[in-house]
Parts: sequence; C-alpha cells; structure tokens
Amino acid sequence: MSELDPVHEAIERLEWMEGKEEETPHSKFKAMSRRTALTGGAAGLAATILAACGGSNNSKTTTTAAAQTSTNGGGTSGVFGPSSSRLRFTFVNHVTTNPFFVPTKYGAEDACKLLGCSYQWTGSENSNVNEMVNATNSAITGGADGLALALIDEKAFNSATQAALKANIPVVSYNADSTSNKRLAYIGQDLFVSGQEMGKRIIELVPSGDVALFIATPGSANIQPRIDGALDTIKKQGRGITPHTVATGAAVPAELSTIDSYVSGHPNTKGLFAVDAGSTQSVAQTIQKHSLRGRGVKGGGYDLTPVTQRLLAADQIDFTIDQQPYLQGFLPILQLFMYKMSNSLTGPADVNTGLKFLDKTTVGPYNTTKSRYEGSSTAAGVAKA
Repeated sequence: MSELDPVHEAIERLEWMEGKEEETPHSKFKAMSRRTALTGGAAGLAATILAACGGSNNSKTTTTAAAQTSTNGGGTSGVFGPSSSRLRFTFVNHVTTNPFFVPTKYGAEDACKLLGCSYQWTGSENSNVNEMVNATNSAITGGADGLALALIDEKAFNSATQAALKANIPVVSYNADSTSNKRLAYIGQDLFVSGQEMGKRIIELVPSGDVALFIATPGSANIQPRIDGALDTIKKQGRGITPHTVATGAAVPAELSTIDSYVSGHPNTKGLFAVDAGSTQSVAQTIQKHSLRGRGVKGGGYDLTPVTQRLLAADQIDFTIDQQPYLQGFLPILQLFMYKMSNSLTGPADVNTGLKFLDKTTVGPYNTTKSRYEGSSTAAGVAKA
C-alpha cells in the first residue's frame, strides 16, 4: 500500500459525505479547507518519499525546496531510479549549425534538464554522410547511452545502427528517416505526405505556368521525399504547371545566391517554392529584392526562421510549413531515457510532429513572441517580442 493511500481514501470519504449535504457557500468553504489540509499533508508525504528515494540529500529540506529539486534535474532519481543522472545521449545531425535546428537543440537541452541527463550535438555542417557515420561510430565506441540520428541516407547508417542496438544502445531517428534502417522509432514529419499537401497548395496558387522547386541537397532523405510528394501531386492534378527542380546547396548564403541567379535568368517563372528552411528564407528574400509580388509571383516553403516569419507577415510569400523542430529534440531524449530506465520495456514510439500551414495572418503569434520553442530566445517560457 502506498503511503499516500490514507490521504486519497480520506478525500474519497469526504466527497461521499459532501454529496449528501446541501450545497451552500459555507459548505463549499468548509470542503475547500478540508481538501487544502489533506493535500498539504499529501505534499508533505510526497516530499518525504522523494527524499527517501534520493530526490534530496538533505533530510531537513522543506516541501518547496524538494519540489524545486525534482524539477531542476536533481529529483528524477526518486521516480526513475538512481542512475538516471549518468545517462548521456548523442544527436547526430546533417547541418549542425543551421538555424532551423536551434529550437531542436533547446528541446533536447530542456528534456535533459527535466530528466537529469545530458546530450551531445555532433555530425556534419554540410550534409556529409561520411562525417555523420563517423560521428555515430564515435558515439557508440564512446559509450553513449542512446542515439538520435538524422537518417538522411537510405542505407549509410544501417551498419552503425545495428552495432549500436547489439551493444544495447537504443537508436531513434529524427527529422529524416529510412525505411531500411532498424532504428526503434521516428520522430518527425511525414515528409512525402507533407510534400503532397504542398503540391496541392502550389496548384491553388499557380494554376499554370513555370514553377521552380528549390531543394538544398537533392537525394537527402530529410527533404527529397518532400519534393517527390510535391511533384507527385503536380503530375496528377496540376497538368498546366511545368515544374523545374533546382539544387541550392546546404549553406544559406549559397542558397540565396542560387535562387537570386535563377530568378534573374528565368523572368517568366510564376512560382518559387522550396522544401528546406534555408531555401525558403532565400525565396522570400529574393521575391522582396526583385519586387516580384507586384508581378503576381507566388512563393512558399518550409520551416520557420526569423527572416521567413517576418517576410511571410509582410506578404512576400504565401505560406510556410511548421514541423515543430523543438519536439524533434525534446521527444528523442524522452524516448531514449524511458527505454534505458525501463530496461527496454517502454519508450520508442513513432511520432509525427505535424504539418501546419502558416500564412501572413497565422504567423502573427510567432512574430509577436519569443521562446525557446521557436529558437527566438534562450529564456524559458514565452515572452513578448
């Protein structure tokens, strides 16, 4: 029997007795007072239990202090076990310095603070798969307790994933996935379906004419399925449209230069659309630079950067798609942590982090607030911009 059961039983008895009484202002106040006293007692018991389980090393810690300890990364041992604070996880990323992943890193950091573990952010700055595989292997030999991999290549990570699982190191994928990989779960957007939905929006905006589809790194599993989905929809439903696929590169400055040059050389293009964060931002900047909205040019793409958000609100593009990058950092840590602490009994689960179209009106809250959830602030919570 739990030490809290007497309190719960007392509350249930009170509720049964109160149900027989006539409800008056006096009876309401009396009921509230009794509950406050009992739940206060429950809090005290909870503090004692947390201290006994290792949530606090100070037997004289007050209830308030014990609660603070449990939310600041030091109290999880009382819930999950004494070894939780020693867990170390590794994220392997394909564009480690890209601004899109700022909220992803905040999500991982916040989950680690909550659970009392730690994480490392590594990989490649420019989608070099060999560098990513080497980083994965280094994490395995270094004794990482779990891996979160951006599986941008269909097969390159298979051997490393298999080696990790054989060593009892759980592996989940995030942001990009591979159907041939043995990872335990995928946390991210359904990329092909999102591309199909983007294709529908393109057809609505541009019934006919030339449309450019920009992609940072063709073939990369985090964005290729999007452009494949868009082309699939256009082929089936937008027969008046002539799509042109254009590679822009992994670095944002190069993306902007490529898109600007393309627009200068193809003045009759009716729509400019992108499937990655850097290219989408560059599409908006190029449309603004050349005053293309006045010529009826449509534009849109993926993800949220401060520049994209500002220019979307200014009606320089028609939409962008949010896939909640914060969750792509927070949820892998949570799943890996649960897998380790439960000795593989629970944890991994596929999570679709969403397909949310934003336009010049609905992007408003993103521009009027600052938060770690969107990577616009280092502080906790949501504040006015």
